[in-house]
Amino acid sequence: MSSNISSQELSLVPVSEDDFEDLLALRIAAMRESLSRIGRFDPMRARERFQSGFSPENTRHVVVSGSRAGFVTVRSCDEGLSLDHLYVLPGFQGRGIGALVLASIFKTADSGSRQVLVGALKESDSNRFYERHGFKMVSEGEWDNYYVRPCQTIT
Repeated sequence: MSSNISSQELSLVPVSEDDFEDLLALRIAAMRESLSRIGRFDPMRARERFQSGFSPENTRHVVVSGSRAGFVTVRSCDEGLSLDHLYVLPGFQGRGIGALVLASIFKTADSGSRQVLVGALKESDSNRFYERHGFKMVSEGEWDNYYVRPCQTIT
């Protein structure tokens, strides 16, 4: 495992419509193992699902020391902030990148007194990741677990 990165090495950079194919490839690379494990890996289905909700205005590249390491999509909803996507390429995983991205999202959520909602594919390692970072499971669907991270009071 590589060493953890610092917040100074990480930046969140806006995306554009032109980034769709690169983001789709990154999403597929990040999810392939989990989807294969439950017999649901289908690149065409992945394309359709991602395209139907693609929101460049709410999406940021996760850049580490100048290299694209993943992406994140957070949108506002009635219940708070919805973390629609957080993907880190396999080669960058295990270095604290996801935790730094979550810290940024939490700062925004807490400053606006909002909770954060996320869904995670059942059987995915992301379930443990979200639980470690304060999310509580609130419901289960056929393929996903749904979590909420309550707003934290800023003192």
